[in-house]
Amino acid sequence: MKIDPKNGLAQLLFGMKTNDVVAQLGLPNRQFQDEDGNTIYLYDSHKLRLTFYADEDFRLGYAITSHADATLLGHAIIGEPITKILEALPFSSWETEEFDSVTNYFNESNWLTLQVEYGQVIRVEIGALIDEVSDVFIWRFKG
Repeated sequence: MKIDPKNGLAQLLFGMKTNDVVAQLGLPNRQFQDEDGNTIYLYDSHKLRLTFYADEDFRLGYAITSHADATLLGHAIIGEPITKILEALPFSSWETEEFDSVTNYFNESNWLTLQVEYGQVIRVEIGALIDEVSDVFIWRFKG
């Protein structure tokens, strides 16, 4: 599963609606509404959590995966040492946040979070970008 910063992951592009995603992946194993009214789809076999933003006409705006086959810019990511990943990626600016046994590495310019436990990446989160001038989401899906 290719993680494509600023665009989406695999065949999913930021801006797709639920019916577009279902056409690609089929029905989710589970779906629910979060506290903000967003629709969340969970796909077990893809180890994938997708968020469709309620205030953006339920467009895909955020994705989380822990799938073993996930790649980021050609690098295997899940289960890899964070030191190896940080050296391999071209991103230089990372904010870190620690809680309990987990450390999050966040790169704002790509809206990318690498979640690390015991020195290894366990999860990747990626979100749609917001245009700095117009303050609106940059939707990659034009359908």
